[in-house]
Amino acid sequence: MPDDPKILALYLAHRGELVSYANKLIGDMAHAEDVVQEAYLRFEKASGDRVLEEPLAYLYRIVRNLSFDQSHRAGVERGRQIDNSAAVLPHLRDCRPSPENEAEARQELMALSLAMADLPEANRKALELHRFDGLTVRQIAERMGISVGSAHALVVNALDHCRERMFRR
Repeated sequence: MPDDPKILALYLAHRGELVSYANKLIGDMAHAEDVVQEAYLRFEKASGDRVLEEPLAYLYRIVRNLSFDQSHRAGVERGRQIDNSAAVLPHLRDCRPSPENEAEARQELMALSLAMADLPEANRKALELHRFDGLTVRQIAERMGISVGSAHALVVNALDHCRERMFRR
């Protein structure tokens, strides 16, 4: 049924991870956000049509398929633009960030580094494996020799800690 609170809660609980997943596949955060939004609309419709045995896996599959579609469309568009690129290149401005943006990014990176340094070793390791190495929670559990639930808790607690520290600054 549309507007099912369980479906919305599942989506909201995993939205950040879905955007990160789509961003890894597409390489563009703005398009990743669009893909995840479209995935939710399709997911909501599908969940109203039938009972989903693995709703989270189904949602990830929708994100993956939409990401591949987006990448394909972008590749086709780039192919069309190659002919025009020679005329455009001389007019491109320097793509470097402004000194202010660079300084702000450095400050955010330092704050994140400090937040991660405050984490207990297991939380920090789980977060690094998840965010930097791209491991799933199941893979983290296997690598660290802990249960999947414990691995999930380590990652969630580490993310919460870092978010709190980043927003507090």
